[in-house]
Amino acid sequence: MFITTQLIAQTGTPAARTAITINEAWSFSKAPTGITNIAQVPQAGWQSVNIPHTWNATDVMDDEPGYYRGNGWYKKKLTINNTWKAKKVYLYFEGANQETEVWINGQIAGRHIGGYTGFYIPVSQWLQFDGKENLNEIVVRVNNSHNENIPPLTADFTFYGGIYRDCWLVTTEPLHFSLADHGSTGIFLTTPQVSAENASVQVNGAIANETGADKKVQVTTTVSDKTGKAVGTVSSTITVKKNSEAAFRQDIKSIVNPQLWTPDHPYCYTASTTIKDAKTGTVADQLTNTLGFRWFSFDADKGFFLNGNPYKLIGSSRHQDYKDLGNAVPDELARRDVQLLKQMGGNFLRIAHYPQDPAILQACDQLGILTSVEIPVVNEITESDTFTRNCANMQVEMIRQNFNHPSIIIWCYMNETLLRPHFNNDKPRQEIYFSNVAKLARTLDSITRKEDPSRYTMLVNHGDFNRYKTVGLTDIPMIVGWNLYSGWYGGSLTDFPAFLERHHKELSTKPLMVTEYGADADPRIRSLHPVRFDKSVEYTTAFHQYYLTEMLKRPFVAGAMLWNLADFNSETREETMPHINNKGLLTWDRTPKDPWYFYQAILRKEPFLKITSGYWKLRGGVADSNALVCNQPVQVAANLDEVELFMNGKSMGTKKVENGLAQWSVPFVDGTNDIVVRGTKEGKPYTDQLTVNFQLQPYRLDNEQLPFSQLNILLGADRYFIDEQRQQFWLPDQPYRPGSWGHIGGKPFKIANGGRLPYGTDKNIVGTDDDPIYQTQQTGIEQYRLDVPSGEYEITLHFAELLGGTVKGLPYNLSADTRKEDEVQRSFHVLVNNTPVLENFNIARQYGVARAVAKKVRITVTGQQGIIIAFTPITGEPVLNAIQVTKL
Repeated sequence: MFITTQLIAQTGTPAARTAITINEAWSFSKAPTGITNIAQVPQAGWQSVNIPHTWNATDVMDDEPGYYRGNGWYKKKLTINNTWKAKKVYLYFEGANQETEVWINGQIAGRHIGGYTGFYIPVSQWLQFDGKENLNEIVVRVNNSHNENIPPLTADFTFYGGIYRDCWLVTTEPLHFSLADHGSTGIFLTTPQVSAENASVQVNGAIANETGADKKVQVTTTVSDKTGKAVGTVSSTITVKKNSEAAFRQDIKSIVNPQLWTPDHPYCYTASTTIKDAKTGTVADQLTNTLGFRWFSFDADKGFFLNGNPYKLIGSSRHQDYKDLGNAVPDELARRDVQLLKQMGGNFLRIAHYPQDPAILQACDQLGILTSVEIPVVNEITESDTFTRNCANMQVEMIRQNFNHPSIIIWCYMNETLLRPHFNNDKPRQEIYFSNVAKLARTLDSITRKEDPSRYTMLVNHGDFNRYKTVGLTDIPMIVGWNLYSGWYGGSLTDFPAFLERHHKELSTKPLMVTEYGADADPRIRSLHPVRFDKSVEYTTAFHQYYLTEMLKRPFVAGAMLWNLADFNSETREETMPHINNKGLLTWDRTPKDPWYFYQAILRKEPFLKITSGYWKLRGGVADSNALVCNQPVQVAANLDEVELFMNGKSMGTKKVENGLAQWSVPFVDGTNDIVVRGTKEGKPYTDQLTVNFQLQPYRLDNEQLPFSQLNILLGADRYFIDEQRQQFWLPDQPYRPGSWGHIGGKPFKIANGGRLPYGTDKNIVGTDDDPIYQTQQTGIEQYRLDVPSGEYEITLHFAELLGGTVKGLPYNLSADTRKEDEVQRSFHVLVNNTPVLENFNIARQYGVARAVAKKVRITVTGQQGIIIAFTPITGEPVLNAIQVTKL
């Protein structure tokens, strides 16, 4: 966004404008609630931090509900160059969440409301210039508390606090481009006419004159290509009254044969605009902006067109946080996300649900990723004038700060605002609320069209078609976006294409974008029989394959934005990985999951071949009969015609790739397994390989060729679990089979009227990071038997009480199933080989609800007795969540 100190006013003279980060060596303190003056902040407890910084990097991942939302204080000593006394000095914050106050040397210098857009604070009048080091002190108070007048009010992401993006010290001459226009550069570029033969450029801006005298200035804009060659220029002379601003407009009428900007060829020009004193010729200010030539349109029947050509928009949404960093993410990692999207084959990024780091749009311009950007009006609104004013100001800030990016084609302003409707028990009052939502939407849409007539507006809805149509929200924007999760939060996969067809029929004049679709994929969970909401990678891969296929076959679906590029933090979520929304194609630290490779097979133009189960390098299973192998599937993503798979050197046959994927059932042996896939395209060979460590369990536990060593079993589950830290693989349970192992009696735990969950619970299990071990159980179990041979064994019984307490519905669960469960009365005895090990065992009373409990027992097995674990009920039904047995 900034041109830093390489700017030169004229050869050999200092730069007219400088911008340099001041990110290092700040002091930070969390002050008690209610403190509004830094003098009240305790002297102890300050810590040294660098910007970007958030105070919520760790507390959003602990087992304590909630995270710190309140004041955070920052202070820093600053040495000011004496030569800057004649200049104008500003602080620029790229982002601080969400209410910010800035003091300079004890004087309030400025305030800002909103956590996701940048803002300038003029500070010259408060600075001291006598050459002493660290004479000036900056103090910043940031507050991320809930405020009913500041969006977002609620959302399925974490509202991290802090100065979490770069902070800059900016200096200008007293005559400069305006820095008082909503955090923008003060210059706005449009391309009124673009074709392959010719293009025009219009420059609008404002000049601030703080010299104390009227100034006659020459303003020159030069458009240059990538080589630095000027391809168009325009100059104009204007007079700027003292202590005021003057607007200007310039037109470059003809740039011949422009290089057009496309995702495949993202050619960027630069437009450099300079202010010179008309008398002396001295450069007073200069700014350079990126410029791209392209034209585009949306059609309700035919989709999106770029430069006159039909173009399917396919990509993802992105949240800005990162593992161990929260939202205080350096520019390098932000840019890497855009590079990853490009690597996936995507051409579109929905920047959701708020404007993000300037580095994101810079990368989109350079890499060729089309974008939409939106303000954080999510889930619900407040019916107040102050809330409306804050929303409108955020929309204007977003547009003006990001106006010059050729990658942006859509401005958005609402996301799923009818998801949490107010006044459910007062329908007449609810109708008033709905009308106020629509009124706010019309206000924001009108502002957006006035601010930028060259781009489209979009409002994003969840899948309640009738409600959004009735309230009128589908009439307001130029494009209607739908966040659709049929086959995940509810319904079936086949509801998805039916929804698309309904929109096309009933909203026949409105272009359609699928702005969200996805399913959670906990990378530690695998299933050979995937079902909705089991969190398995397998279900999610199939989900994405189905959705993308349905959208690609319908030209009227202009765009497909999967949710989400990477996993992200949502502190209020529980589920298999508490506090994480697992819908990303990449994990929180950007490790790929299986569907990531599927998208590359579909979207990339160059040949692609990859074994998708790259994350599943630790596997396990029970041998097929008395053979020393276990047949399990291996999936491959490719855009080749045919692929041959080799398992431990033996060909498993050649298969045609169907819709990006091919799958084999292959025999895994105990220990190391080498998988190789080969294919060709246009006569050129391609290959990929994977080594899997397979933990083969004997079909009979007395198999001398495969001696029993360890078994980890999930009860009440039909999924596998990978414990990466301990390198343990957990198998789903089975009914007892003589000579083997399994449960006797009982049934898998399932929440009564639990809706989406096929089995188990989605509660956060306290005291463990391996929640899936404890989230399923066998209820009413009578025995657990393992027909192990003689020897010494260690048995670990895992328990958690899954009933009782309050269970919150997911923020984005459309069935909204928050429920209060009665406390369960459950106690039982546990005996191992007739020896009591747990008596009157009451999990809830002794440990509480949803807390991990592990009990170890060591026993000696003699003869043919094996291991028999007996459960005797006293009150209610006995339960067992998981079991581990290790031969010592």
